Amino acid sequence: MTCQTVTIAPSILSADFSRLGEECKHLEAAACDWIHVDVMDGHFVPTLTFGPAVCASLRKHVSCPLDVHLMVDCVDQMVDDFAAAGADIISVHVEAGRHIHRVCQRIRELGKKSGVAINPGTPAVMLEELLDTVDLICVMSVNPGAGGQRFLASQLAKIRQVRDMIGHRDILLEVDGGITLENAAEVADAGGNVLVAGTSVFARTSSDPVADLSANIMGLRQAAQPGNAPDR
Repeated sequence: MTCQTVTIAPSILSADFSRLGEECKHLEAAACDWIHVDVMDGHFVPTLTFGPAVCASLRKHVSCPLDVHLMVDCVDQMVDDFAAAGADIISVHVEAGRHIHRVCQRIRELGKKSGVAINPGTPAVMLEELLDTVDLICVMSVNPGAGGQRFLASQLAKIRQVRDMIGHRDILLEVDGGITLENAAEVADAGGNVLVAGTSVFARTSSDPVADLSANIMGLRQAAQPGNAPDR
């Protein structure tokens, strides 16, 4: 996997919420590929984060793709609102509703990229009937609901399994949770080609936020290159 084929999608769950617009501008200036927007409703996961109005506000500040991850119960009631708010990719959880296939179809009808996410405790087989309705699969490598968690190495086998399921389909494989310089290569070697990272991207070492973000993003790109994974 070359440097150009790894998409880095910083999660603004680790950003300063009081300066989200500025933080997103800094991410774009630091050459991120996408901005990952974690939407939590306080029901599907305990945390409450962003709604469509915040997404619409962020859209005014950046031109890069907004990768919206809906960790919510009533997904079928939200996809239209987030599409109208400027999301480019909308991912819903396979565990979150009775009619996920229909929701994925609806996302495409709205002209957006359709994604489906799967929790650590959910088997990959749950994705089989959705493969022809999605543009992205997100394997959660932490339990959803909070940033700063440690990567669950048990999910590497699932990432490989999902990569095999995808086959030659034009579907991106996103991995979300606990991505660091130490495990980025393992994730990429297993088949992940979109890396969502929050804590590791927003780590600050100077008074120049763009320089810090740029160094962290480039570090993840370089770390994800072939041959960098540790021997097991």
